[in-house]
Amino acid sequence: MNPQVSVIVPTYNRRHLVGPTLAGALAQEDVDLEVVVVDDGSSDDTAAVAQARGAVTIRHPVNRGLSAARNTGLHAASAPVVGFLDDDCEPEPDWAQQLLGVYADGVLGVGGAVESYGPPSWLARYLHRRNPLAPLELGLEQGNGIAYRFGLYLKGLWDVSEPSGRREVFSLVGANMSYRRAALLEVGGFDERFTFGAEELDLCLRLRRAFPDERLMVEPDARIRHYFDPALRDTLRRSRAYGRGSARLYRKWPHVTPTFFPAPVLAAALLALALARPSRATLGLAALFPLAMFPAGLRRALAARSPDPVPDAYLQLLQEVAEDVGFVQGLWLFRDFLAEPAD
Repeated sequence: MNPQVSVIVPTYNRRHLVGPTLAGALAQEDVDLEVVVVDDGSSDDTAAVAQARGAVTIRHPVNRGLSAARNTGLHAASAPVVGFLDDDCEPEPDWAQQLLGVYADGVLGVGGAVESYGPPSWLARYLHRRNPLAPLELGLEQGNGIAYRFGLYLKGLWDVSEPSGRREVFSLVGANMSYRRAALLEVGGFDERFTFGAEELDLCLRLRRAFPDERLMVEPDARIRHYFDPALRDTLRRSRAYGRGSARLYRKWPHVTPTFFPAPVLAAALLALALARPSRATLGLAALFPLAMFPAGLRRALAARSPDPVPDAYLQLLQEVAEDVGFVQGLWLFRDFLAEPAD
């Protein structure tokens, strides 16, 4: 059998989650595929679970990071298209078929929709409303100036609508993406210095530079369900990791506008004012600032006639604080990163 797509699943200490991921990948309809699992140095029996499911299993003796695991799978794959799933994701039965259906002349990579699921909780509903694993839309290609990017940021704070339909995008999401294997090999695969966070954006930047006339597409019908840990601590941990990834990206691509959020700086200034000059006005201003800065939750609450989305603003502020902290940490930790030459 010559597979049409190789599905690569990097994993690390996820024996309790990788089973459903592999069951979904191996149950794809009307597609010849192979599943390659890369156990990135797990200390549990994740590799044994993968082998029992019938997947091709490769094990790193030590943990090397997400990019290295994906590269190992890339080199072991045999199909012309490689798809990537995280080890806490379950694809729909037609996921691979939907991805492959978009490939045509001029299409370099195809991603799909990532839907959150997990134990019912307010945090789970928040992550459903504010999906952290959405592709970067094509508008980013139209400008790289701070003013333009800040305008996109402000628009995103107010706009509760979401892009829909098959469309070209700027960058795909690592949990649900696929590419032509030959193209990935030509650009050297993933940069293994990116252990977690921004590795897929770095890859897409290099692919777009190497293949300027080809497109990255999203097919929303290529759906996966992503299990999110329902703990606030995990959400903020991921946000800080994304911030560190953004710092790596900025060190490597200094001509790309860095991702640093202004709201935490303004919130800290208002809080300092309220503590220095406590009054109803200053305390109220500090307390209500997140609702004014992030009004999407209020708009959703009014539309749904439910108070459930109202606290979204405060968690979004905490996430931006965590990302900014990660970014500052990353600037110091990755100060010796070699910059990519500008075009």
